[in-house]
Amino acid sequence: MSHRRIALVLGPSTGGIGTHVASLAAGLVERGDAVLVVGPPETEERFGFRAKGARFAPAPITAKPSPELPLAWWAARGALRGITGRGVDLVHAHGLTAGLTALAARPTGAALVTTWHNQLITEGIKRRVSDEIEKRLARGVDVALAASSDLHEHLVDLGARDARLAPVAAPPRRATGEPEAIRTELGIGDRPLLLSVGRLHPQKDYDTLIAAATRWRGLEPAPVVAIAGDGPERERLQGLIDASGADVRLLGHRTDVGDLLAAADLTLVTSQWEARQLFAQEALQAGVPLVTTRTGGIPELVGDAALYFEVGDVDGLDQVVRGLLADPVRLAAHAEASLARAATWPDEAQMLDALDALYLELTGR
Repeated sequence: MSHRRIALVLGPSTGGIGTHVASLAAGLVERGDAVLVVGPPETEERFGFRAKGARFAPAPITAKPSPELPLAWWAARGALRGITGRGVDLVHAHGLTAGLTALAARPTGAALVTTWHNQLITEGIKRRVSDEIEKRLARGVDVALAASSDLHEHLVDLGARDARLAPVAAPPRRATGEPEAIRTELGIGDRPLLLSVGRLHPQKDYDTLIAAATRWRGLEPAPVVAIAGDGPERERLQGLIDASGADVRLLGHRTDVGDLLAAADLTLVTSQWEARQLFAQEALQAGVPLVTTRTGGIPELVGDAALYFEVGDVDGLDQVVRGLLADPVRLAAHAEASLARAATWPDEAQMLDALDALYLELTGR
């Protein structure tokens, strides 16, 4: 056992990044490292880092660069440096603002790694400003990790001194109940259940999903669309659903995604962009057919196990879903293809092995 002191830093998260950091924290603790997680208080409430054996220090890290970052830096600085001034051997930040906070707060002599999980979807002057911010971080860390190949290319373009591809493994979602319990809860009987899981945020483009769902009202039987997740778009999306008459259910945050997947006939990703999306991984691991946008790192992740449509293409989404629901044999074939594709991915242990080797390279331990 290396007995390293490792800090994991993250910003606000309700899903993928928080799940990933919780997985890392648990794995590193099990391997003998002393782990400190630094992030907003609500991340501890949602992901339970302390229950996984890590220490947790609250820091008001925001989702985007903001005037509050100095407060986050000050809190992170105290947590990372500790009483002696050098509290950790290595800092691994996840996301842009967490990376910027860690860059400013890391103790002297501590190695710094940042993982890019997302791409900033901006244009014009905002794009130029965000590129400059990302350049500062990419060139300031010891190693910049990318969750997908397009993010790796982006880091190289930014001038990162050491950019590497580091796929993020999703912990499989295990069902704990019976699928019929979910169907009873939703009151859908034998109607097809179409499931999407993600933050209610413009990047997820649930407008396209709602528009397509409006067209499915006339199908027999008509499918039900369920979206699990919270976020700033909830009120607006509910208004859109009410106005459209589409049978779309906003379920809010759920801890039983495994049960939802067990009950689902089809999964949907409508995002404008994703890297190595955790829900897409969870869907294929559960053997549920996936319909997704052809964007970011998704095609290299799921290959021909999924069916694709272009970003924002309501007609394309409508046609693909109609075709699958009308062809049970094809639907079953994609379920088998999903499991086969998922079996090719690195699992959590292999992901930890790769990070363990990187940490050894940077710390000598």
